[in-house]
Amino acid sequence: MADRDPLLRLQWLVFALLGAVFTTVYIPQPVLPVLRTQFGVTEGAASLTVSAVVMGIALANLPFGALADRLPIRPILLAGGLVIAAAGLASALAPSLSLLVAARFVQGLFIPALTTCLVAYLARVMLAERLNVVMGSYVSATVVGGLSGRLIGGFLLPAAHWRWAFFAASALLLGATLAAHAGLPPEAEHGRGARETVRFRDVLLRHDLFRLYCVGGGAFFVFSSVFNYLPFYLHGSPFHWSTRAVTLLYLSYIVGVVMGPLAGRLSNRVGNGTAMVLGALVFGVGLAVTLIPKGWAMALALGLVCAGFFTLHASAAGALNRQLSAGRGRANAFYVLFYYLGGAAGITLSGHAYQAGGWQGVVALAAFVLLVPLSTGAMEMQAGRRV
Repeated sequence: MADRDPLLRLQWLVFALLGAVFTTVYIPQPVLPVLRTQFGVTEGAASLTVSAVVMGIALANLPFGALADRLPIRPILLAGGLVIAAAGLASALAPSLSLLVAARFVQGLFIPALTTCLVAYLARVMLAERLNVVMGSYVSATVVGGLSGRLIGGFLLPAAHWRWAFFAASALLLGATLAAHAGLPPEAEHGRGARETVRFRDVLLRHDLFRLYCVGGGAFFVFSSVFNYLPFYLHGSPFHWSTRAVTLLYLSYIVGVVMGPLAGRLSNRVGNGTAMVLGALVFGVGLAVTLIPKGWAMALALGLVCAGFFTLHASAAGALNRQLSAGRGRANAFYVLFYYLGGAAGITLSGHAYQAGGWQGVVALAAFVLLVPLSTGAMEMQAGRRV
């Protein structure tokens, strides 16, 4: 039991820090109509409070990946958390939308200090067999954070008091950052020269790593497509569901809280490649079930979709870091970059698929893209047998 306590404590620290980060990302999403009214702007302008964060993440991800390979990571985590919390306070006090968007952009620029750098840190200090389990907690934290941001911003606090939601998120992040800095184990000294010789192209052009980047991008491609276009499907014939009814189905997202750690243990038991294959198959079954025009089928389908997605995400991230001895910061930066690019591509291309073939068109495109993680999992299984 004593041997498990440090691992459990580390899981909770990672969970709290990442949950606080993703709470910050999604705080304004439920109150976008309120921001539009208060600042007298269009829907697109109000949505910049979310997209500015994503843009900042995309721009800063690779630079922070390089820093993680060159410098001790715990000070980077501390600095990043302090800046994000300070920018959150600036967001709460912003007198205009332009200043609010600017503060949110600053938050996005420093979020990779906690996301990309934290994964690199974990890969540096964890034993391989424990890394999958802790990465499962990482994935679960992204789920809880996404839900918490929406709940704090749009449910727990009155929408008109959105500024207090930013205060709450900043306090949460500050506490989690200080706790992580105090509680995370120190890094072992590594040869600085070895870290500096790894270049971005070294980890981008490695075939074994590149296909894992594609797993993350492909999985989020499909996941984003489902959760963005399912409301249109359910609002129309034959369902005609209300917005409130559709929103209740999104509670299936909580499946990811459980599936993150379970996927890590599954990967340890059967191998990352087998876990990817199983995740892709479950994901595909979930897509197929959405074609059944029944309410119970939608609930079952989203549960399967979430289980498959988070299994893919956790097993791919675990496989990536188990294959690295150097350049972890850069490699994880590429993984996160491919992940978000995949999500953006999924939303865009599935929009065309929905216009051309309705929900069936979205499912057909998603099933085709799922061949990427499915085939990658099969290749990982073959590579494992040859070792």
